[in-house]
Amino acid sequence: MGSVEPYETASGRRYRVRYRDPDRRQREKGGFTRKLDAEQYLANVTVQLQRGEFLDPATARATMSELGAEWLAAQTHLKPSAFRPVESTWRVHVEPQWGRRRVSDIRHSEVAAWCSRLAAEKSPTVVKRAHGVLAAILDVAVRDRRIATNPARGVSLPRRAPKRRAYLSHAQVGVLVRESGPHGPLVAFLAYTGLRWGEATALRVRDVDMLRRRVSVVENAVRIGAVVHVGSPKSHRARSVPFPAFLAEAIARECEGKDRDELVFGDGVTHVRATYGERGWWARAIASCQAVDADFPRLSPHDLRHTAASLAISAGANVKAVQAMLGHASATMTLDTYADLFDDDLEAVAARLDEAQARASVGDLWGLGERRGSRRG
Repeated sequence: MGSVEPYETASGRRYRVRYRDPDRRQREKGGFTRKLDAEQYLANVTVQLQRGEFLDPATARATMSELGAEWLAAQTHLKPSAFRPVESTWRVHVEPQWGRRRVSDIRHSEVAAWCSRLAAEKSPTVVKRAHGVLAAILDVAVRDRRIATNPARGVSLPRRAPKRRAYLSHAQVGVLVRESGPHGPLVAFLAYTGLRWGEATALRVRDVDMLRRRVSVVENAVRIGAVVHVGSPKSHRARSVPFPAFLAEAIARECEGKDRDELVFGDGVTHVRATYGERGWWARAIASCQAVDADFPRLSPHDLRHTAASLAISAGANVKAVQAMLGHASATMTLDTYADLFDDDLEAVAARLDEAQARASVGDLWGLGERRGSRRG
């Protein structure tokens, strides 16, 4: 498997270890002053080779900047909207701290201290994202056998406080639709179908089936900076979503006079924007609603998706129906996201169990329980 050989230097006799790595390349390490130390080193290497745990000392000298650039280049599966925060996190938080470090020199305690410093200045979301990028790069280093374990794993991270969602009532949706002016049909559509903003603004006339009152969600338009990127929906799966009959007339008017390939909402060519500045139509609509109703919540267009889930559940929709409408990957995801909306369902279950038990008790008082038992006998 290997050998230990002596050689002479100006400082005296030294020992050299020679062995072959998993790729059958000749490797050596010299400078041992004692033969015993060289033999122990060879024994450790032999065990690593036999177990498939051999680490190449040369590749472990790679810097995080080198590995980070390779890792980013491999993230081709990410949508532009998902890639942008990852790239920004690497550039702003991870590379300045770790870029010059050799991957083999990074220690768990250092990563933990770095996360603590970030948590003192940044939100839990920023800390988790920065740690996630660092840990993902080091995961690749482990798989490439540059390091034995990932020093970023097992670090305690700050918890994100759950964001309180805003759910609109039917009446509040009506007020918002009225105050949104020409964008009212889009607002109503979002509030009663649960489509994401990018999915709704990417709908084309050909995607609308007025007879079945359904839309086919096949594209998603995401604005990154000044550029709109059109791709597949977030889940990478097309889906068919129904819309209520009372929206049919408004949607038909939006499609009127447009070619099949034109966009349903807006001028048919430009994707509708929800500008958030004081001059933006969305901000003006919310301000107008709050002037009418002091309890009207401050919300984003995405909150209309939550409103759609709330209205559907209150109308009696089960979790699988809500999952299909929203395009969630699983019913578990829907339950985890909207567990608070199903609290009333739990109370209803308890009430029905109470009623069932009461009926059973009355039956026993009338002697039904005995007769059922005698029949079984």
